[in-house]
Amino acid sequence: MPILESQNPATGETIWQGAPGDVPAAVARARKALPNWALAPLDSRITIARTYKSIVTERAEAFANLIARETGKPLWETRTEVASTAAKVDISITAQAERAGSRTGEVAGVRQVLRHKPHGVLAVLGPYNFPAHLPNGHIVPALLAGNTIVFKPSELTPAVADFMADCWTAAGLPDGVLNIVHGAGETGRALAAADIDGLLFTGSATVGHALSRQFAETPGKILALEMGGNNPLIVWDTDPQTLDAVAAIIVQSAYLSSGQRCTCARRLIVKEGAAAALLDRVTALIDRIIVGVPFDDPQPFMGPVIANRAADNLVLGAEALLSRGAKTIRPLTRRDPDRPFLLPALFDVTGVAGIADSELFGPILQLTRVADWDSAIAAANNTRFGLSASLIGGDQALYDSFWSASRAGIVNWNRPTNGAASNAPFGGIGLSGNHRPSAYYAADYTAWPVASLEANTLDATIPTGLTP
Repeated sequence: MPILESQNPATGETIWQGAPGDVPAAVARARKALPNWALAPLDSRITIARTYKSIVTERAEAFANLIARETGKPLWETRTEVASTAAKVDISITAQAERAGSRTGEVAGVRQVLRHKPHGVLAVLGPYNFPAHLPNGHIVPALLAGNTIVFKPSELTPAVADFMADCWTAAGLPDGVLNIVHGAGETGRALAAADIDGLLFTGSATVGHALSRQFAETPGKILALEMGGNNPLIVWDTDPQTLDAVAAIIVQSAYLSSGQRCTCARRLIVKEGAAAALLDRVTALIDRIIVGVPFDDPQPFMGPVIANRAADNLVLGAEALLSRGAKTIRPLTRRDPDRPFLLPALFDVTGVAGIADSELFGPILQLTRVADWDSAIAAANNTRFGLSASLIGGDQALYDSFWSASRAGIVNWNRPTNGAASNAPFGGIGLSGNHRPSAYYAADYTAWPVASLEANTLDATIPTGLTP
């Protein structure tokens, strides 16, 4: 049996080794555990979830260290990921009560009741960029709803998944309720085709579309897709006195997490006459970005991208832009051929034809200069994706125009594209999702509603249409 391995992208250190998971066995365990878990009182499931939160909090530093080692992200950032992982519990409990709780009313003297049921066995396919927080965002609400889980993490971050599963076990989660299967793409495909009742996915549009085609044959199974973005950031009518703040928002939008967030800005759209002064501030800030290993002191802003293969693909993506006629403002520099450290890049693609509408999942930002507001909106919406969009500058009327015209599930004003509230829905349209937003709205896709009319006594007649 082949051995799987994960490495620290910053150093090449081996973090984890193990064998591929047994999908049928994991699904069978989840199916066996389902009846008891689904029938367990909600208060019992909440108690276990809150204990899990306490354990994650107690183990926060070890958890953050592991995420940093397996992803290469700076320690300051992985600490925020662990905090978000713990915070998801209380947010999910509130969301479950609000969006999937029970309701009682009356219709024509008859009691009307709304309740929700779990789907059953749900598969979760997780990404590498936030290997704890993002799958946790599916798992916590799914468990609260009474589902059992088979979780396949990214093959690049298996150790984080095992750590998280161990926290659930320590919290008292019964055997078989959460099952981990490790493996690469073939394991994910096997899980998607297994005896499951639904699949919750975070990852690329390519894989998401393949899942959508596969699940078209099984409309009775829930499919929630959270995919990527080719996100626009418009800078318009800004006060010259605020250019340093504007530059900070641009840099955070484009290069946070080494550009490995689905909400990172990929396209910067600016008014032609205002570009020069803005770019002076942006490039000055880019040149100050520290790229380093997770535990450096001082802490870096960026670590490496996840793996050498990812770095190679990003270099190819930058070369494709240049071959089309893009102009280099800051090159995509790979400082070490053996490790996936990339310095942040900025290319001017104004007037360049034939640029692929794709998500370059790394520290690459493309600048487009436009003459007027209508052209800015057209450029922003010139994508099949629709996850995140942001406007920097302008007044309330301009933002209202931007909000109305934007094709995105997250629309921000004077905030980065990758700023999103955990107590709000998170998702997009087009290639970015299938109208199943996650975060606060995950409660919607982890349970299904059952509407009932109920009476304690039997009383029925047919008053019309019968012979005497």
